Amino acid sequence: MTLKQRTQAVHVVLSILFALVLCACQREAPPTTPTASAALTPMQVCQRNAAAPAPKPSASATPSDKASPRLKVTTFDGKPYDLADQCGHWVVVNFWATWCGPCLQEMPDLTAFIKSRKDVAVIGLDFEEIERPALEAFLKQHAPGYPIALVDTYHPPADFDTPRALPASYLIGPDGTKVYKFLGPITLKELGQQIDRANGHVSIAQ
Repeated sequence: MTLKQRTQAVHVVLSILFALVLCACQREAPPTTPTASAALTPMQVCQRNAAAPAPKPSASATPSDKASPRLKVTTFDGKPYDLADQCGHWVVVNFWATWCGPCLQEMPDLTAFIKSRKDVAVIGLDFEEIERPALEAFLKQHAPGYPIALVDTYHPPADFDTPRALPASYLIGPDGTKVYKFLGPITLKELGQQIDRANGHVSIAQ
């Protein structure tokens, strides 16, 4: 084989190798799958958590350990209330009683707050032993602007701590998770501040 033929053969081999390398480089990488937390909005996270089966109770768990609490009650006017239906909104779960002075003090503020914002709701849980006519008379006199449910003091909602003092309230985020626990009466300023602090991490519905 002459020198010219050898040179041509080398060029052919190099051309084949280059083509193989180029083909490998252009091969598409497998598409990446976004994580669930990055792909879902706060409302979708809330709806997914609500649809998931309730976890089995753990011997070491306490009610406050549940980040995404469930709450299904019947309001005083006979309507079903499901916390999961509030996905995408801020919700104040408010434990109170008719005999509690600070509870009565915060009731007008809670009513005024939800009237001023479309992204906030309140559910009042009357935590006391009271006859229905007495509670009916109280609600007619004070007329809170949010639903009220009478809960069993011996079997309170499982996903919340049993109140040791009233009022006690929980701020639930648009994704259905507990954001803050209030001990004592809530003021408009304090409630707004807690929402604003969490708002940098949680999207709210307008």
